[in-house]
Amino acid sequence: MIRTFLTIGRRLAAALLVALAAALPAGAASAQELRLDITKGVSEPMPIAITTFLGGTPQEQTVARQISSVITANLERSGLFQPLDPARFIQTPEQLASAPPRFADWRLIGAQALVAGGVQAQPDGRLRVQFRLFDVVYGKQLTGLAYFTQAEGWRRVAHIISDAIYKRLTGEEGYFDTRVVYIAESGPANQRVKRLAIMDQDGENNRFLTDGRVLVLTPRFSPTAQEITYLSYFNNKPRVYLFNIDTGRQELLGDFPGMTFAPRFSPDGNQVIMSLAQSGNTDIYTLDLRTRRQTRLTDHPGIDTAPSYSPDGKQIVFESDRGGTQQLYTMNADGSNVKRITFGQGRYATPVWSPRGDLIAFTRLNGGRFYIGVIRPDGTGERLLTEAFHVEGPTWAPNGRVLMYFKEKPVGAGARQRQSRLFTIDLTGVNERQMVTATDASDPAWSPLIP
Repeated sequence: MIRTFLTIGRRLAAALLVALAAALPAGAASAQELRLDITKGVSEPMPIAITTFLGGTPQEQTVARQISSVITANLERSGLFQPLDPARFIQTPEQLASAPPRFADWRLIGAQALVAGGVQAQPDGRLRVQFRLFDVVYGKQLTGLAYFTQAEGWRRVAHIISDAIYKRLTGEEGYFDTRVVYIAESGPANQRVKRLAIMDQDGENNRFLTDGRVLVLTPRFSPTAQEITYLSYFNNKPRVYLFNIDTGRQELLGDFPGMTFAPRFSPDGNQVIMSLAQSGNTDIYTLDLRTRRQTRLTDHPGIDTAPSYSPDGKQIVFESDRGGTQQLYTMNADGSNVKRITFGQGRYATPVWSPRGDLIAFTRLNGGRFYIGVIRPDGTGERLLTEAFHVEGPTWAPNGRVLMYFKEKPVGAGARQRQSRLFTIDLTGVNERQMVTATDASDPAWSPLIP
């Protein structure tokens, strides 16, 4: 057996990860092995049988069912997998626990992959959660892992297992063990309360980080997923702040003479890039978080804002009206070599570079309609993924395959109110899903995988 250690979270005990039966060395794939190719888009999701995990005691059985449910929901929501109805299963979970899968039975119901597992309480109070993933087409086990965690960590383990299945069947990293920070909105249009909120990527474990007494906007995660930078109107003065998720500590970011906004971390987490408006002009600056040194990157009479780094930190994309209309531009990280990359009809805004580096997501306004789209960094290959009355603020999942954004629509008498909700969509543009939030929601930011 191969033994290594996995940290389940800062507030949870370290969990032991045990490889039970890996069919191949990590990262390898045989010539005859089930693999879902997502590089060219997927028209039909893979049929996958996810059995109810087993448990001995009532507590174990409850957690086992919950873990199976979360894994099923994660994979189905991705649009790449179609979980089969358990009522069609011929072989029971109990039979799978005591004997090898009868692959012919699983092929008979159309399954291409099979997931089985169990939960067992340990003498020290922890839970042992194990799963096995089988290739039904070729009749073999692909991987098997076990995790030890405190009882309250079961949901996170379900996300980690979902990521392991996703990666083994697609060859790419998953995105389920992540969080989303966003702006929770409530109240009438003329007295809107906006609070920082955070939740798991599936909408669970929602909590508010600020109390709503001060307006907050545009939260963004650091690469460590433990800090957030955002805009706050404290004393009606817009300033960029840092917020530590673990401690709740808030810190003013720099003593700039004008209004600072649109903050975002550099890929290494050592700098925050933002816009500074002073003397009637808006330019892009960076602030080194170690030295507090400020560096001006643009110097133009146009409005330069919404900067976002490429994942290697060598380039920046931003929006500007320096050409007469609101368009997207790229430049080197030192502010040199500015190039315009959008030339389509309408206005372009809120660019954000994909974690993969291959695409830039944006908001486009044209003819009274809003669109979310993607474009290559050189300005080619523009594709519009979704449109609405008002849709804005894209943010990438850490694997660069899914976008989240917010969508508004008029509601109420005379349509004076606006309902705002979070949505996700994959790069095919066909798998749009609404997120469930306790209140109206806007300005989402997706975290990296939780360390």
